Amino acid sequence: MLSPKLFTGSSNPELCHKVAAELQIEVGDVDVKRFSDGEVDVSFNESVREHDVFLMQSTSYPGNDHLMELLLMVDACRRASAARVNAVMPYFGYSRQDRQMRPRVPISAKVVANMLTAVGVDRLMTIDIHAAQIQGFFDAPVDHLQTAQLLIDHLSGLRLTEPVVVSPDAGGVELASTIAMGLAGTMALIDRRRGAPAKAKSMHLVGDVEGADCVLVDDMIDTAGTLTEAADLLITSGARSVRAAVTHPVLSGSAIERLNRSKISELICTDTIHLPIERQIEKITVVSVAPLLAAAIRNVHTGESVSQLSGNQLA
Repeated sequence: MLSPKLFTGSSNPELCHKVAAELQIEVGDVDVKRFSDGEVDVSFNESVREHDVFLMQSTSYPGNDHLMELLLMVDACRRASAARVNAVMPYFGYSRQDRQMRPRVPISAKVVANMLTAVGVDRLMTIDIHAAQIQGFFDAPVDHLQTAQLLIDHLSGLRLTEPVVVSPDAGGVELASTIAMGLAGTMALIDRRRGAPAKAKSMHLVGDVEGADCVLVDDMIDTAGTLTEAADLLITSGARSVRAAVTHPVLSGSAIERLNRSKISELICTDTIHLPIERQIEKITVVSVAPLLAAAIRNVHTGESVSQLSGNQLA
């Protein structure tokens, strides 16, 4: 069996090099450039013929550019006779647009799935996708890795007092329950409701957080509005401290400023998305997903089970 080949686009090369170190292989040689008008130019500088190729690319900001890079990399590998092309997308952009919330709008996650399928992706690997049903948009196998165990391991080392894991909305109850079980703690829920037009939304806490170290959990943090508002509610409800644990640090717009002003003492996130220097503030702690991705890549290449990884059995 030929060794696997691992390549990276421009979204998160640091993570790819960490994964390569775990696998004890070198990151493959590929040039990803731009023409003067912004078009993407991809060129592989080594043979991939009959190799199991893994292309690592998060479709984080600028998401459209990074998605286009990935599509062209896949096509180049197909034309160069790769045995199998695996797209490794630690962060799957457009995953929040997984259904029609109102008439005459696209299901954008399905469009992305169609594009990846059309260019010839044989397998997709992703982490904590926003909507699990997106797996059904693909006819190819999808390895949906989860970071719950990574977050549990980190939080366990903090020796929290009477930990209460809090979901900021109803959609995150399953994740909150999983992490609460891992920490031997309890869980709570924030019920968010929008009022009539022109009326402010309301937030109500379901559960007891008096004197507790609370952990807000979610799959991503974007503008940080939801989590910072939730932290305010928890502190006014008697919480001793509030942390947040998320997988994808999107942190767009004024998220960093909002986070700095918030009552969140620590944001624990992973490196599925590269954080530039200006966003690496003291409140942010990064846990690497490199060992998880490396184990998954190794198992896919050798034909072993992937479902046993990352504590998936807890979810």
